[in-house]
Amino acid sequence: MKLHKHLTITFLFCLLFASVRAQEPAPTGQVLDKIVAKVDNYILLESDIQKTYLEALSQRQQGAEPPTRCQVFESLMINKLMVAKAEIDSVMVTDAEVQLQTEQRFSMVLQQFGGDESTLVEAYGKTADQLKSEIQEVIREQLIVQRMRTRITEGLTVSPAEVRDFFYSIPTDSLPFFSAEVTVGQIVKKPEVNEQTKEAVYNQLKQFKADILAGNADFADLARQYSEDPGSAVNGGDLGFSSKGQMVPEYETAALGLRQGELSDPVESDFGFHMIQLLEKKGTTYNTRHILIIPKATEADIVKSERFLDSLKTEIQAGKIDFAKAAKENSDDRNTSDNGGFFTDPATSSNRLTLRTLEDPVLYFTLDSMEVGNITEPIRFEDPREGTKVRILYYKAKYPAHRANLEDDYEKLKAATLRKKEDELLETWFLTAKEDIFIDLDPTYERCNALTEK
Repeated sequence: MKLHKHLTITFLFCLLFASVRAQEPAPTGQVLDKIVAKVDNYILLESDIQKTYLEALSQRQQGAEPPTRCQVFESLMINKLMVAKAEIDSVMVTDAEVQLQTEQRFSMVLQQFGGDESTLVEAYGKTADQLKSEIQEVIREQLIVQRMRTRITEGLTVSPAEVRDFFYSIPTDSLPFFSAEVTVGQIVKKPEVNEQTKEAVYNQLKQFKADILAGNADFADLARQYSEDPGSAVNGGDLGFSSKGQMVPEYETAALGLRQGELSDPVESDFGFHMIQLLEKKGTTYNTRHILIIPKATEADIVKSERFLDSLKTEIQAGKIDFAKAAKENSDDRNTSDNGGFFTDPATSSNRLTLRTLEDPVLYFTLDSMEVGNITEPIRFEDPREGTKVRILYYKAKYPAHRANLEDDYEKLKAATLRKKEDELLETWFLTAKEDIFIDLDPTYERCNALTEK
């Protein structure tokens, strides 16, 4: 059988917002949807296949062969099987991870509507909370599939010889045509909050502690109302059991220094200020709940960061420091700083990527007005978790659209070679794993032979 890996993961991203798009009412008597497959406790709907198929058609690269509906069906079936098998193998993701990604993804979509929530609500016909709720389970499935795939394919590598063999196995007229690409870097500064603001947050949490101890307030109620940790606030601040080394050092040290039921004084970490209560210790694990409040940078704090980046930009342009070195030493964005500040394509780890890969519409429109080699003035932007930040962008290079070749596209070809090798391993895994799972298919899709070796 062929797993079509390029479909398997990508389709979950396609489904992420297709599932919440407003739909026109169907004519009276029309079947709106039906279950086409059951995989243990998980179902696959006809609408899932239709939406994913249409998204795949719209997003395929120029010249690429379009997927068939059977390929779409197989890929979505494999995802469901991975989720079901993950449950058996205890491969799970936390509510906090799901909540964080939901907030980040929602924030990105909101930016496409100019940050106006009312416009977004009007477009989808649903409230922001309804939209977030609808995409949460899709994100949870996406994370589980990624985790299972990583576990199954862990340790696989490819050699340069394997990359060359893969490239030369592709007929010349079938080589993909790559869109124009760019190399873009950033240096990000998170404004340092002034001491007066930090002190105010510290005192607020101290007052919460006093109110709880005096019986005038309930910890869970305060967490739901004030905590800025979206993953735990809805649960009254409860983080569940954690192993040693799992939490940031400041939090863990304070938590393990408490007696059961005791409240800590406010504790500062990179995330903000926490007030912690130890609920239970069990072996090497411990259960806590917390109230997190994040001190907000003032206008003066933000301006200070802007001035710092403006000075750094001047030094880079004068040749006093290399951009990559400046990013490694000064950028507060961990996702790009170790790579010299440059964005990478998550599928290939290459610094060359299409503008679509950047996802952030603000970046897209900023680069559209820039010339190669330029560095922007400091630009403010909103981090959905940490508030206002400032960055400078460096438009290092632009590459024209072209037919794939070994010299320019080695990293992409290496990634494709690895995916092929992963597919072969996943084929074996699928045939074994399906024996442990109850699967029931609608007759409409039995023709796809998704469960048989090919």
